[in-house]
Amino acid sequence: MNVRPAELADVNSCLVLDHSYVTDHVWQMRVHEEEGNLSVAFQTVRLPRSMRAPYPRALEQLVDDWQQGEGFFVAEEGDQIRGYLDGRVQPWQEVLWVTNLAVDREYRRRGIGSALVRHARQWAREQGLLGILVEAATKNYPAVHFYEKLGFRFCGFNDQYYLNQDIAVFFVQLLR
Repeated sequence: MNVRPAELADVNSCLVLDHSYVTDHVWQMRVHEEEGNLSVAFQTVRLPRSMRAPYPRALEQLVDDWQQGEGFFVAEEGDQIRGYLDGRVQPWQEVLWVTNLAVDREYRRRGIGSALVRHARQWAREQGLLGILVEAATKNYPAVHFYEKLGFRFCGFNDQYYLNQDIAVFFVQLLR
């Protein structure tokens, strides 16, 4: 497998990957407000049955993201794109914000996502960035578990982030 910067022709291959996921757990958010104190907690909850979920982002943005020329990488085997990582540099935070990370469903759990993150990590270091920021929907437990496994740490949430009303949780990995 080879991880490299994406070319314009690769974007079409990224668009046709199966971005959906199946989960049997979610990160359930609990909010408790009492006497001016607000506490928020996330708890892993097992679902009664597996759930298939669509990807929550509009993928038409990929061409614009590629044109930015910042942190867009593909993983290929032979001449086939198996996954991609699309990130944007946030200069004032000095982080690479990963806006899309996808591996075609048939090729998941083979190290492709990890290779993409390792490549992005090295690229971010070469750019002098301080960290990498990623996000996932609370019901995308496979992504949450993946980021935790790679050493990312929970750093926040936004309950109005996705158009489909899913809650986004954010994770960061510092590079220094």
